Amino acid sequence: QVQLVESGGGLVQAGGSLRLSCAPSGRTFSSRPMGWFRQATGKEREFVASIGWIARYANLTDSVKGRFTISRDNAKNTVSLQMNSLKPEDTAVYYCAARRSDSESAYDANSYDYWGRGTQVTVSS
Repeated sequence: QVQLVESGGGLVQAGGSLRLSCAPSGRTFSSRPMGWFRQATGKEREFVASIGWIARYANLTDSVKGRFTISRDNAKNTVSLQMNSLKPEDTAVYYCAARRSDSESAYDANSYDYWGRGTQVTVSS
């Protein structure tokens, strides 16, 4: 069974950093664009970042630009999200997902057909 497994979440003070990782099992996603979404309690899931199978193509939502970086290592079949200068409003469950193709919207959750179970990120003020 194909799974995406996130790790690296936790509790951090405002201004701190965390690095999330996503490691698929059951198949490789090295040719797939990948993304990170997050969902805060009581809110809808929102796009955070995406990266093409060619790593130079990356997108970030405006609220995290300059603070978050998405990267991938196709040899290791992993995708990472480096989060710096964290704010309390970054608190959410973060999900890794695999997008069907580059032709589909990176910002639309419906473009992704494989999802992880999520990892909790909590930023205290």
